Amino acid sequence: MVHVAHEMKRRGMTQPLLIGGATTSRMHTAVKIVPEYDNGVIHVLDASKSVTVVSQLLNEDNKKTLLSDVKGEYQKLKLQFDNKQITKDLLPIEIAQNNEFKLDTAIQNPAPTFTGTRIFESEDLQTISQYIDWKPFFIAWELHGNFPDILTDHVVGEAASKLYADAQLLLEKIIKEKWLTARGVIGFWPSEKIASDTLIINDADKKIQLDFLRQQSKKADGIPNLSLADFVHQQDHLGAFSVTIQGSEKYIQQFDEQQDDYNKILLQALCDRLVEAYAEYLHLQVRKEYWGYDTDETLDNEALIKEQYQGIRPAPGYPACPDHTEKYQLFELLGGEAVTQIHLTESLAMHPAPSVCGWYFAHPQSKYFGLGKINEDQLQQYSERKKMDIEVLRKWLRPVME
Repeated sequence: MVHVAHEMKRRGMTQPLLIGGATTSRMHTAVKIVPEYDNGVIHVLDASKSVTVVSQLLNEDNKKTLLSDVKGEYQKLKLQFDNKQITKDLLPIEIAQNNEFKLDTAIQNPAPTFTGTRIFESEDLQTISQYIDWKPFFIAWELHGNFPDILTDHVVGEAASKLYADAQLLLEKIIKEKWLTARGVIGFWPSEKIASDTLIINDADKKIQLDFLRQQSKKADGIPNLSLADFVHQQDHLGAFSVTIQGSEKYIQQFDEQQDDYNKILLQALCDRLVEAYAEYLHLQVRKEYWGYDTDETLDNEALIKEQYQGIRPAPGYPACPDHTEKYQLFELLGGEAVTQIHLTESLAMHPAPSVCGWYFAHPQSKYFGLGKINEDQLQQYSERKKMDIEVLRKWLRPVME
């Protein structure tokens, strides 16, 4: 969004920019986006309210008043934010790399049961559905609360119960009539750590370089500056996966033609939950069978949702590895679009939309973390390691740059 605002200014555009969606806020708009564009930026809470805003913008008198009021409001928000900011010291990247996490060398990952890739053409949706985390499903409908408690909540319980019942009926229909296909690909390869934040993956007759970023904020004594590369031994293995739910477009189009927005959104929300459930189910199989580093695991679904298992599966774009361009290497290892049947768009989103990809780290000390902000020196080093233009990388890493 920041990049879009920057490009609109560079191109000399004059249209006001409306910002909205689940990951946005007025504060984020005021602090990050407004400074990039001079002709009006307005945060709109949800799509239904955009009609009122656009109507005001189409009237020249109302437009001037609205943009002036919003600009003043956002200036106050930014001032409040700036006053509250505590400056965090960022270490030179070389010092941060010297403060890496020391992996316990006494704990060695077992070799996977195979190397290379394995394709799962059509996983059983009934099985996958048992691993659904329903809480995000309700959040998508702006119903907040833990599942299943939300079904009896004194405020939203009635609406949540009806929604859940409708979802169950549609899910049953999807499975019975085979509307959707679940496709997955996993792979494991020998890895070699050649630098603090760089791995070489040995894939048959070729080598693929993976580069990770490292926390640069100053830590208390004894606290390391983490990089995902810390969770891999000098000689080790790394895994990767992609999962996708195919076939929803046909039914979404049918609901569109019937002007049935409710079931259209319900189907899209179920597809999102099914693909995440598939990622969970496949990771379970990896831990117990395909990599087999925790064959005795006996966790229930609640424990899986709380990630109480060994190992992690971060994706490019996650807080620990925010660089989406590493998806190119991940998909190359998995066999590209022909094998994954997932298309990477220009913005590195995945199509079909219900798709998930990521890495498999097996070591019991591996954990999720947030990268935080990085400095120009790490960006420069990262650009050199990846052999990518620094300004291209700056665009992709803008959210973590100071």
